[in-house]
Amino acid sequence: MQNSEALKRSKLRARYTSKGAKDLIHALSGHTGFYTVPIATRTDARRRIEYLKDVIENKGGYRIFYVDGKPLRREGDLQILYRLVWFGSPHDVSREVNDGRGPADFKISQGALDKTLVEMKLASNANLAKNLQHQAEIYQKSSDAQTAYKVILYFTEQELSRVNGILRRIGLQGHESVILIDGRDDNKPSASRAAAH
Repeated sequence: MQNSEALKRSKLRARYTSKGAKDLIHALSGHTGFYTVPIATRTDARRRIEYLKDVIENKGGYRIFYVDGKPLRREGDLQILYRLVWFGSPHDVSREVNDGRGPADFKISQGALDKTLVEMKLASNANLAKNLQHQAEIYQKSSDAQTAYKVILYFTEQELSRVNGILRRIGLQGHESVILIDGRDDNKPSASRAAAH
């Protein structure tokens, strides 16, 4: 009699445990992304660069680069902002990683076989042409990274013109690995002012 009661309780407990596990799996797979396969670092890095670009260009984020109406022009500020957009990522995001040939601004990785580098540059950088031509590729090779993005922040029309000239000269204009971010403050009027013109 005792064995029969114990067997009934055991079956009942197993049924409730199984139902609880199924409910938990269903809840986690619904909205949290808990069971989704992480996207490739190349795709995730690009999405987050584009998100940062949108915030700077269209959502007032450019203001963080200005003090008393003058741009600060510090790569470090852009790097900090980019690091902030990685909240909640399943990827390892490391800054200033030196795998043998100098420190890359960012290395985003998911194990040894999925790595992406991101280099952040200011358009005013005196060595911009040389850096765009060689730097990311050297870091990419030493890190065994599959992809490298070059992000360039500019603050004036003249800087944009200079960057486009450099990109044309070195064959990178329009290349998917190069993302330009418009940090100008003179071309972003408020909606009420833009409507008046």
